[in-house]
Amino acid sequence: MMLRQLEYLIALSREQHFARAAEECAVSQPALSEGIRKLEKELGVPLVRRGHAFQGLTVEGQTVLKWARKLVKDHESLKQEVSHHEAGLNGTLRVGTVPAASSTVVALTNAFAREHPLVNIKVQASLHSAEIVRQIRNYELDAGLIYAQPQDVEGLRSFRLYSEEHVLLTSPQMQISPEQSSWTQALQLPLCLLDSSLRGRQVLDQALLQHGLKAKPRIECDSIVTLLAHVATGHWASIVPRQWLPPIGDLPDIVQTRLDDPKVTSEISLVMEDEEPLSLMSQALNRLIFEIFPQE
Repeated sequence: MMLRQLEYLIALSREQHFARAAEECAVSQPALSEGIRKLEKELGVPLVRRGHAFQGLTVEGQTVLKWARKLVKDHESLKQEVSHHEAGLNGTLRVGTVPAASSTVVALTNAFAREHPLVNIKVQASLHSAEIVRQIRNYELDAGLIYAQPQDVEGLRSFRLYSEEHVLLTSPQMQISPEQSSWTQALQLPLCLLDSSLRGRQVLDQALLQHGLKAKPRIECDSIVTLLAHVATGHWASIVPRQWLPPIGDLPDIVQTRLDDPKVTSEISLVMEDEEPLSLMSQALNRLIFEIFPQE
């Protein structure tokens, strides 16, 4: 069994198409197909359901895929550890984040990149919490920033990073005074909020419901930039976590007003693998978390 054959199977599962999987692996389609057939012959079971096109993996193929992901990840960790003492940590750190943490993740990735100059970082910034957890379990991500529930992260390492505190964003033209910053009054403005399918919006809605309140936005989107752009037109308001804003920088056309009545908070956590031995990449990330986000 060759590691390359396992990489072919992983790529085929991800792309769901022989030609695209071959392109990802930088080989010809016949070479990829032959590599997978050799793997099937060695294991003595069919791994792929074939027809005129790729139809999915067999039950045995799904089992092999789980081991393939782990073996490829372990091989990468082994290479990192062997080369670490001479050249320093290298490779790629793969981070996923829910949209609500797509700006605060900068504090982590910037510090990691500066401390480990040979490491490349890939951030996926518009994932659902459940998808992030799934990809970590499948060794497709190294870490993720999510809205964590205890049952969601069983078997993973979880670190509480911060509690979100919401602010109202408006243009100067709306002339919202501090004494008019209650949630009830904020919810009467023309709102642009995160899409209701996103966990960050659901957390907000659930918290409001506990206080007998309900948000009724006219515009919903899945992008921080799009929210801010709508507010900047002067016609829309938005409600976002205060922690979003410092990494973005100055917003001269947007006014921030605290929303403390009632106080609505939600927690963002970082999750990562919890297998021994931890990869050097995970160890480095683990150390950095406590420097950037001191635990209470």
